[in-house]
Amino acid sequence: MKRISQKYVDSNGNIIRCPKDMKSLLNYNILNLLNKARRTGWLDLPVIHCNADVTPSFLALYKEKALYNKTDNTAVCFYSYDNDFDGKYGLFWAIYHNDTKRLEYFKLRFKNVKIFITPDYSIFNDVHKIENLIRIWKARLITLWLSLELKAIVIPNASYTDEIDFPINFCGLDECGTIAFSIKSHIRYRRERKLCENAIKYVVDNFKNLKTIIVYSACGNDENCLRLFKYAIEKRIKVFVPDNTLLIRNRLKWREKHV
Repeated sequence: MKRISQKYVDSNGNIIRCPKDMKSLLNYNILNLLNKARRTGWLDLPVIHCNADVTPSFLALYKEKALYNKTDNTAVCFYSYDNDFDGKYGLFWAIYHNDTKRLEYFKLRFKNVKIFITPDYSIFNDVHKIENLIRIWKARLITLWLSLELKAIVIPNASYTDEIDFPINFCGLDECGTIAFSIKSHIRYRRERKLCENAIKYVVDNFKNLKTIIVYSACGNDENCLRLFKYAIEKRIKVFVPDNTLLIRNRLKWREKHV
C-alpha cells in the first residue's frame, strides 16, 4: 500500500511530515495478516498450511466453552449456525476492524486452546456466488489470525458447493497434510452423500501432502459415517472421527435401538 504523509507546521514554523495510517483510514487492517501469507489463484486467496501430526481426541463447538479443554487434544470447531460465531460482534469483524478490545476477548476465550478447525461458513449452490466467495475468504482470514496470533494449530475445514466449484472452494488448501470434513448433514440424502464423496475424492487426488482427514459426525453408526470415506481409506489416508457432544448422544441412541 502506498505510503502517504501529511504536512504540518509546528509552533516554531517548522514543516513536519507525519505518516498517515492508511490501513486504518481505508479500513484495510486485514493487510497486517494478508501480508504474512502467500497468495494463490485468480482470487488471491491466502495459502493455508496444516501439516502438524496431531489428531484431536474431542471436538468442542464454539458455544461449548466449558469443553474447550475436555482432553489434552481437544479441538475447537465451528459446526453450528453461522450467527453463533459470526454475528456483528464475531471474531471476523473484530479482525476486520482491528477492534483490539474485542480481539482481547477472543484471546481470553480461547486461552489454552491448542487446536482449531477453521469456521464452517455455510455456502450454497442456490445463492449468489459472491456470497459464497466472501464466506470462504472470511474463513481464511480467521485461520490466519488463529495461527499467527494464537500460535495454534488450525485444521482447514472442507467447504464446498457444486463439483464445478471445487477448484475455487479448495484453492490454497492443497498443500495441507490434514483437513477436516463435516458430514453432519450429508448422510440422509443421496445427492448430498454423492457430493460429499466427490469432494473427498477431489481432496485425496489433489492434495499431494494429505495424510489425515478429521471428521465431525453426528451419525450414531460409525460404519455409515466411514462409508463416505471409502476412497480416502483405500488410498491409505488416515480417517479419524473424534468424539463430540452430539455424536456421543446419537451413538448411545443408536445402540439402544440396535443392541
